[in-house]
Amino acid sequence: MDIGSEAHKELFVQAFFDAHHRYAVKDLPWPDLDGEELALLRGLPFWTHALEFESAAGPMIQSVAEGIPDKRIREALELQAFEESRHAELVEFMIHRYELPYEEPRPEVVQNPLREFIHFGFEECLDSFGGFGLFALARESKLLPDPVFEIFDNVMREEANHIVFFINWFAHHQAQQGAGLGWLRHPRGLWHYGYAVTQLSGLVSGDDSEEGADFLATGAQAFVDDLNPRVVIEACLRENERRLAHFDRRLLVPRFVPALAGVALSALRLWPGWRGAAVPSGVGTPPTSTT
Repeated sequence: MDIGSEAHKELFVQAFFDAHHRYAVKDLPWPDLDGEELALLRGLPFWTHALEFESAAGPMIQSVAEGIPDKRIREALELQAFEESRHAELVEFMIHRYELPYEEPRPEVVQNPLREFIHFGFEECLDSFGGFGLFALARESKLLPDPVFEIFDNVMREEANHIVFFINWFAHHQAQQGAGLGWLRHPRGLWHYGYAVTQLSGLVSGDDSEEGADFLATGAQAFVDDLNPRVVIEACLRENERRLAHFDRRLLVPRFVPALAGVALSALRLWPGWRGAAVPSGVGTPPTSTT
């Protein structure tokens, strides 16, 4: 596949359209929760961050779409804007249904929507990698009824679609501008990959950070006893591989963050007292895509 070609564009845009699922948040099978289950949800510290992040995403991406001359890409971005807004609606519905603690999101004025979308896309690649693993660990704990996880599995699937669409859109966008292909095609991409290194280092060292940024550690600790970096990283690698496995192999998928995580996992083996577990196939293998 010639990255940046018309055929590449049609492939990643159509794949995104084909993956869309129709549903209304209010019609999802929201379960009733008991006291312990509610206490668990209410003790999680990131509801404000989640609502703020999702509420800002939809309007920002819609602004990007309005400035895109290519009709197919514009329509795909409009669909992503809709899905991101639906994520915000889902978080808000859950907050009110279960009386979860939060603060009203602060409105933000986006001066450069396209630049912010690139920032958002790389951040979403990192957040999704962590979110896939956290979701799996939480589901395995069985501390909440399975209908809750069924609802949020829709979100996980959509996040996988979003990051694959973004990585291919970004490669196509850069190719259209005459930029060469490679891991670090864009200075802003370099900044975000540096951010990924920082976040993974914080995860391994256990450093504190502000609400939302430590979503991986604080969220997983609520569901898993004796949590350690190995457990988290292995879950993230395993689930990332599983959720991206079904995409057309001609499409680019995010490889950089999983490669960093594989290196971190290998480094943990050198720690005194490290107790290993089976590592998923391909973990630690250098990435073969361009992103």
